[in-house]
Amino acid sequence: MALSFFRKDTKESATGAQAAEMEAFLKGYSIEVMPRTAEKVEDFRALLPKGTRVYIAHIDGTPIEDMVATAKRIGAEGFDVMPHFPARIIKDKATLVDWVGRYKDVGVNQGLLLAGGVATPVGNYATSMQLLESGAFAGFERLNVAGHPEGNKDIDPDGSDKMVMEAARWKSAFAERSDAKIAMATQFCFEAAPVIAWVDRLAAEGIKLPVHIGVAGPAKLQTLIKFAISCGVGASLRVLQKRAMDVTKLLLPYEPTEFVADLAAHKAKNPGFGIEQVHFFPLGGIKTNAQWVTDNGGASGVPANA
Repeated sequence: MALSFFRKDTKESATGAQAAEMEAFLKGYSIEVMPRTAEKVEDFRALLPKGTRVYIAHIDGTPIEDMVATAKRIGAEGFDVMPHFPARIIKDKATLVDWVGRYKDVGVNQGLLLAGGVATPVGNYATSMQLLESGAFAGFERLNVAGHPEGNKDIDPDGSDKMVMEAARWKSAFAERSDAKIAMATQFCFEAAPVIAWVDRLAAEGIKLPVHIGVAGPAKLQTLIKFAISCGVGASLRVLQKRAMDVTKLLLPYEPTEFVADLAAHKAKNPGFGIEQVHFFPLGGIKTNAQWVTDNGGASGVPANA
């Protein structure tokens, strides 16, 4: 972390600088929930800053009625709602149009478009690009797409990132001809250096989509390793594996402090760096995640009803 580069007699000022960097970096963060986890939260206003974007993950098998009810409830509490649209679980355009209409009826005008985790599409859609081209999202103000800092073996089985980068270029070009705001919300990672290199590479290749970097919230180490493996997290998984080999840390909960602080410091030194926001996956619980932001994000973590 940045503090290790400062002499002991300047540590106090470095800490202050780091806190300011973290606060700026975490401003406007977003967080992801599912209908069943949202049910456990009595009032999101007690946890999240006003206007926080709340993604609602659509897991295969979740009824659209539950998704829409969750969106309506969270929107009524004063938050921007962004439901997932996983292409591979959408049967046809009629279904897609129906879902979009239901969300519009409860005030939703944002969506995360992604392929989804299902191996075989149930119908006509297999990619987020097909959803973008469908024309079904007319009137939506924001259409985020998925990003893969460490590649995606489902898309590039050979271990390269050729197809992933080709898709990113297509999405960037689409954004330039679309009225909707579009950003890449990424899978969670655990190491800053590969993320920085990936974001810089996007810029070098002319991909102009801002990045909303995925961050795993505080959780038990075993929980994180399980999710990381199932979600295809790449090289940065070694951070967790190394921690798991340290008996003194094995039973301690993981917190993303070092990862976020390193990215925040880089952003502070390079204002044009392509990460625009932080997106949290609250794998250890929404309340735990929100409390971590409150403790580490200064004014950026203050709940709406505080």
